Amino acid sequence: MRLLFAGSPAAAVPSLEALLRSRHEVVAVLTRPDARVGRGRTLQPSAVAAVARDRGLPVLTPTTLRDPAVVAQITELGVDAAPVVAYGVLVPRDLLDVPTHGWVNLHFSVLPAWRGAAPVQHALMAGDEVTGASTFRLEEGLDTGPVYGTLTETIRPTDTSGDLLGRLSTAGAELLVRTLDALEDGALEAVPQPADGVSHAPKLTTADARVRWTHPSHVVDRRIRGCTPAPGAWTTLPDGQRLVLGPVRPAPDVTDLRPGELRADKREVLVGTGAGAVRLGDVTPPGKRPMPAADWARGARPAAGTVLGLDADTAAATADAR
Repeated sequence: MRLLFAGSPAAAVPSLEALLRSRHEVVAVLTRPDARVGRGRTLQPSAVAAVARDRGLPVLTPTTLRDPAVVAQITELGVDAAPVVAYGVLVPRDLLDVPTHGWVNLHFSVLPAWRGAAPVQHALMAGDEVTGASTFRLEEGLDTGPVYGTLTETIRPTDTSGDLLGRLSTAGAELLVRTLDALEDGALEAVPQPADGVSHAPKLTTADARVRWTHPSHVVDRRIRGCTPAPGAWTTLPDGQRLVLGPVRPAPDVTDLRPGELRADKREVLVGTGAGAVRLGDVTPPGKRPMPAADWARGARPAAGTVLGLDADTAAATADAR
């Protein structure tokens, strides 16, 4: 089949590469426009655009898919299907029926669970033990289309969203190829999603990544792993500056620390939570690189009884514990 591949981030690259190895022909790639990134605000292509240009593929980077000229350009490609992996833009009604087999989306959850932009992160934060990926036909609703195929993946106790997404993007790429093979062979029909079991996974904001120390240690652990590497979990130091947190280890047996209260020695740094405590892993102090929490504490020398993340909730809990 002739394909238009739509995708943007690194998680979409394994699918593009798998399709380029397949029996199908990728005639063009649709991705987000180049964006300014980093401290220097330099203009950078998406991960998918970089690979596509390296392979000599035509790359389309429209700012909107509602422009009639863009609709005409995609229509003229004469594609049989448009596989989609984390493109990041809703496809308008005018384009949904242009490919013969429609737009076939690879989504990183077992639908109808975790519809939305951040399914992997929300699955981790919710404490799911199993997640997966689905291929489905795009329609106007958000991730509501009928499903072609699924796979499952066990969530490991120390998985970050980066770890889990890496495995799903690789396994999902093969699922996407198998789906397109079966569609071309006429051996596959989409099945409507069930009405039960729907959950939503909106994009995480920086505010969502703030650690609430009043939560139990296992909830703090899951939120930090779900926000790693992006948007990056954080708390505040007593001076109000942010301390970025890498994955932690729950310490439910430590019960003598108030929520947010920090205790450091030469080997470890503990922070109290609403139930138990956590052992900090790597931290990133303001203006510095990531480092082991014990190294940071040796340099910062936090005073005994220091409380991280003092907000209304933590302050109230701290006062109650005195």
